[in-house]
Amino acid sequence: MENIIKSVTAKALGVNEADVVIDYRLMGGMSNLMYVIVVNGERYTFRIPGKNAEVFVNREEELANIHIVDELGINNEMVYFETETGYKLSKFVDGTPLSEVENPEAYLEEVSKVLHVLHESGLKAHDDYRPYERLNAYEKLVTDFGYKHADKYFELKEEFLSNREFLDQFPKVICHNDSQISNMVVEADQTYLLDWEFTGNNDPMYDVACVGNKEFELALKFLPVYLGREPQVEESRRLYLWRAFQCLQWHNVALYKDLIGLSKDLGLDFNMIAAAYLTKAEQFLSGANQYK
Repeated sequence: MENIIKSVTAKALGVNEADVVIDYRLMGGMSNLMYVIVVNGERYTFRIPGKNAEVFVNREEELANIHIVDELGINNEMVYFETETGYKLSKFVDGTPLSEVENPEAYLEEVSKVLHVLHESGLKAHDDYRPYERLNAYEKLVTDFGYKHADKYFELKEEFLSNREFLDQFPKVICHNDSQISNMVVEADQTYLLDWEFTGNNDPMYDVACVGNKEFELALKFLPVYLGREPQVEESRRLYLWRAFQCLQWHNVALYKDLIGLSKDLGLDFNMIAAAYLTKAEQFLSGANQYK
């Protein structure tokens, strides 16, 4: 790991490997390894994708989307990117991830501003997010291992898909699609939105739902802040539906990680995490039904 970071960074910056100092690993991510490194007094972050991460992320699309959003000034500066490996070197943002602040609710206005900058930019992502196709693809990754999903999964998936006509009526804009607060960093009066692996055109309410990735209560409090008013019934319904979808999606991702041995490698019970996502999906679908 150390050799990779030093050799790639040295090549990217045109320095000697001896000039590259690995400071510490950033904790919190379950998919990628992120390190803070120092080169001649300047700090950078270096990303090493997790095992089999390429099955979930198209690196050519990721790179294209980073270039697209660069003009908005809400991302940290990328210095080097390898599409073959997913190695990425970026300027370090010396701020605080919102997942680490004592009261993230106090920053909901800042979160709203950065998402509005993105959603109202008029930019188009390299491609659509295509949630339904993505869910099927993630599902296939799991079934290709011979894994048989629980009947409950297919019941919940069918219930979600029964809302497709309702969801598809809303216009798509460029979305981050993983806008959980761990991907937002506050530095002085600037809020950064980091990690653009899943960028694509989508319903902006998808990003609002992502804000509640850890605690859905935060998304419920964020919705009127984002809208600038009390939500209408259909907006609350979209919020619950997209959060349910995200749980079905990450249910499959967690199952896949367990099947490829990451539960043992990382000391995380991804099978248990997958089960928890399925329970949450059922709760959110039930919540959406109250707004029909």
